[in-house]
Amino acid sequence: MKLLITRPLPDPVMQAARARFDVTARASTLPLNHAELRQALSDFDVVLPTLGDLFKAEVFADVPQPRAKLLANFGVGYNHIDTAAAKALGIAVTNTPGAVTDATADVVLTLMLMTARRAGEGERMLRAGAWQGWHPVQMLGAPVSGKTVGIIGMGRIGRAIAQRCHFGFGMQVIYHNRSTVDAGVPARQVPMAEVLQADFVVIAVPGGPATRHLINAAALAQMSRHAIMINIARGDVVDEAALVAALQTGQIAGAGLDVYEHEPVVSPALIGMENVTLLPHLGTAVLETRTAMGMMAVANLIAFQDGQPLPNPV
Repeated sequence: MKLLITRPLPDPVMQAARARFDVTARASTLPLNHAELRQALSDFDVVLPTLGDLFKAEVFADVPQPRAKLLANFGVGYNHIDTAAAKALGIAVTNTPGAVTDATADVVLTLMLMTARRAGEGERMLRAGAWQGWHPVQMLGAPVSGKTVGIIGMGRIGRAIAQRCHFGFGMQVIYHNRSTVDAGVPARQVPMAEVLQADFVVIAVPGGPATRHLINAAALAQMSRHAIMINIARGDVVDEAALVAALQTGQIAGAGLDVYEHEPVVSPALIGMENVTLLPHLGTAVLETRTAMGMMAVANLIAFQDGQPLPNPV
């Protein structure tokens, strides 16, 4: 089978893919463009795409008789793929759940600590040569230990965040989820309005139309003025313009972001704020994690090639 891998992947993943497939691997780190998306469907049996490869309805409409029969997505999120349009053309879609959990949860704690303790601001000051030495009221931040964390979305990643917050920092955990679930730690499942009252509000829901702008101006207005919002989900889950306004007016105290509504473009207003921690989508940026994600995607491809049930269909 002819396989297109749309972005460079760790060496063990490439070796595993080449052992079973006729691989074409793009050297570019940028998403597929308009023509490449359509070529992927028409010229290859299977495709291993990832975030930013926008297989939207119009792409499938332009290739009504695709050669490709599987999009084995590299990543747990797949809102860049119109799964209904793919299914209508007989194209299966898989993802890589589980492999990303720990690395992504770790980044949540990174964002919480950096924002609350003003670590990014302090490092910028030091590197600029503006630090004049320690004094008792310099850069006073907010504590994390013992505070309340509100988690919106209690899936694998949400539970991993809850465990770190509860066992690592003695935080009280409350959460909102569409269905009744067990957080795996002492915690309370509450309405979203109560979650928004927490000291730290963490967004951990899947992306897609159902969650677009879930955190809008109305939701931000319910948050406490001392609260810090963390988003590691998808950028468009948060109305970025509303977030900027809430930060500018002091409606909330700060934010830690690893994803952006118009990624890779980041709002200049956010870049200019000292009370915001901005990371370049580092949630799964660990070699072991990215390798595990790739091997899971290859396992889906191999199952398809062998006529076996797909391990991770979406």
